[in-house]
Amino acid sequence: MKDIRGIVFDLYGTLYDVHTVATLCEKYYPQRGREVSVVWRQKQLEYTWLRSLMNQYVNFERATEDALVFTCRYLGLEISTARKEALCEAYLRLSPFPEVPDALRELRARGLPLAILSNGSINSIDSVVRNSGLTESFAHLISVDDVQIFKPSRLVYELAERKLGLHRSEILFVSSNAWDVTGAAYYGYPTCWVNRGAGTFEEMDQRPAHEVTGVNMIAAQVLSA
Repeated sequence: MKDIRGIVFDLYGTLYDVHTVATLCEKYYPQRGREVSVVWRQKQLEYTWLRSLMNQYVNFERATEDALVFTCRYLGLEISTARKEALCEAYLRLSPFPEVPDALRELRARGLPLAILSNGSINSIDSVVRNSGLTESFAHLISVDDVQIFKPSRLVYELAERKLGLHRSEILFVSSNAWDVTGAAYYGYPTCWVNRGAGTFEEMDQRPAHEVTGVNMIAAQVLSA
């Protein structure tokens, strides 16, 4: 893809492992940590979609907290204020997937501006990236706060085009979330799906331009294609 002049990444699940929080979930809820993390993440996504449809925007921290409270009620688990605060704080300290730091360095060495476009708030994106020591990897950290609606709204994908000052056809959009890749493809971005878990892509009349199993494959398999 010789016409690519910038790369935009999703954050949650693409560069950073959302199930980093399962360790703390396991501490609080022995034998159920992974279950809590999985239900929490799914409900978190559902709340962003529902709030967008209802035009009832709240920031990502609030959506994450609400999803956690639901998860504990749904699974019949107690959730104190202190425990809730600690678990939500863990979402600000997610770990990057193992291949990510080196992959970002390789992509930057090619002279490409890298950006994150996330449903996270400005604070949550900055916290996750800063706590992992990867701030210098990105030219832009872009939050849906600017448009008060969550992905996959077209208003969100438009943000990256404006921030980078490039036409959408020149920006590779990378996400591990098939619904996110679908939204970006409808907007007009060349897309790359990071399919780490041998998942099934959405049936919504779009397909990723590229599919990889890790961010480290983008330079060799996508940009050199």
